Parts: sequence; structure tokens; C-alpha cells
Amino acid sequence: MTRELAIALGQQAIEVALLVAGPLLGAALVTGLVVSVFQAATQINEMTLSFIPKLLAMAAALVIAGPWMLSLLVDFMQRLYGAIPAMVG
Repeated sequence: MTRELAIALGQQAIEVALLVAGPLLGAALVTGLVVSVFQAATQINEMTLSFIPKLLAMAAALVIAGPWMLSLLVDFMQRLYGAIPAMVG
């Protein structure tokens, strides 16, 4: 395995990881922002109030984007397994 191939493989792995984590992190970010604005407007300072909405938003994002995320991971793994002979030889 050459240095360029290892760098390209690492770059692709990081790209796939960011694409898979993006929808979940985005949902948590937006939900946290909405809950924080609500807490600031109502002056309710309860730390556990944001947990349940974030959990529900991330579950909804997983249900909506889950098939896409799974197909992205499966495609990456198939390309990775298909490239093993070129990496070894």
C-alpha cells in the first residue's frame, strides 16, 4: 500500500463519517437552539429540558436519513473490500 493510497483511503473514510454524522448532528444542533431560545424566553433554566427534544429529533433524523446513511456506508465498504487486491498487490 502506497502512502498516497493510504491518505486517499483515510480521506474517504473521514468524508463518509462526516456525511453519516451530519444529519444527526444537524438535528441536535437545531433542536438545541430552539430549546435554548424557548428557555431564554420563558426563563426556565432546566438542564434536562433539552434532552428529550434532542433525543426525539435525532431519532426522527435517523428514521428519515437512515436508509441514505446505511447505503452510503454499505457503498463505502463495498468499494473498500473491492480495493483490497489492489492494496495488497
